[in-house]
Amino acid sequence: MVDTTHLLKIYFIVPYPHGEAPSQRFRFEQYYAALSARGFTFYTSPFLDHDTWHILYKPGHTLKKIMGIARGFGRRCLDLLRVLGYDFVFIHREASPIGPPIFEWLISKILRKKIIYDFDDAIWLSNTSTHNQIAAALKWHGKVASICRWSWRISCGNDYLADYARRYNDRVVVNPTTIDTEHLHNQVKDQHTDRIVIGWTGTHSTAQYLDHIIPILMRLEQQYDFIFMVISNRELKTNLRSMRYRHWNKETEIADLLQFNIGLMPLTDDPWARGKCGFKALQYMSLGIPALVSPVGVNLKIVDAHDNGMICATDADWEHAIVTYLADADQRIRAGRAARQKIEAQYSVMSNTPNFIALFS
Repeated sequence: MVDTTHLLKIYFIVPYPHGEAPSQRFRFEQYYAALSARGFTFYTSPFLDHDTWHILYKPGHTLKKIMGIARGFGRRCLDLLRVLGYDFVFIHREASPIGPPIFEWLISKILRKKIIYDFDDAIWLSNTSTHNQIAAALKWHGKVASICRWSWRISCGNDYLADYARRYNDRVVVNPTTIDTEHLHNQVKDQHTDRIVIGWTGTHSTAQYLDHIIPILMRLEQQYDFIFMVISNRELKTNLRSMRYRHWNKETEIADLLQFNIGLMPLTDDPWARGKCGFKALQYMSLGIPALVSPVGVNLKIVDAHDNGMICATDADWEHAIVTYLADADQRIRAGRAARQKIEAQYSVMSNTPNFIALFS
């Protein structure tokens, strides 16, 4: 129970502007209303402002990016003064995207504030790609262990991440990424459509996971009439004649996802992928769309094979699962209904609100 004799105050230190990044939207921003309703007050301080966020992953703009990062460090210096009047400091991923954990150390050791540390990826690993080689060199991945040690409580997106955090701190809570099934993902796919849409959504950096799916779809499109829709921030280049690209847009996100009859979430089984929180599958399933997933990490906990989706370990599994759902609308409907029920019961904002609020008790 919250002690209402003292209205608790939470200072959120986060990487990105409000409402922009999925990790923030679906891990804690959608609980702001619940916090307010329970008498909490809070303030959110992003490292990146909107101007910098909108150019960060675009080529060029080097000077503007440097200036935006400098402004972020300036905000963090002001945060050290502002947090003095707050009971908890909730840090999502890290206080600054580059460099050592100086701000976290000062907040914990000098200012003696209770840090609630939240992460939803295996961010202690160096996940270097051609898109982030320079940034990866400045990341200082080893700081995750230090922040875990200094934290009052740790909020992790799945058991794999929680097991890592428990090496350094025993006050760890599994706080899954959740879906707002009342106000956002509040519709269910009509599976009686003239043409079946197999879909995938994600950023350009995760499109690599589609590499072994593309040849399967290429074979299947010789026999079946379907659309393969990709919703992303960058167009995927393939020879699939069935492929349609839709640029990701927060305003049309739900309507775009509702075009899918079947949702794909392939992964490679490696330490980085094991840290993922199944967000694609959660989105598909919340909308009554069966999810086909790789047997990696939390996917095995979210998807119940042959009930609300299918687990696909081999190319033959993927082909069988896709063909099964392509051919049978009734199976898609049954799986979609069960998927929606699973999300409402275990991965919705409503079901997880007590767990989230308990982080501050």
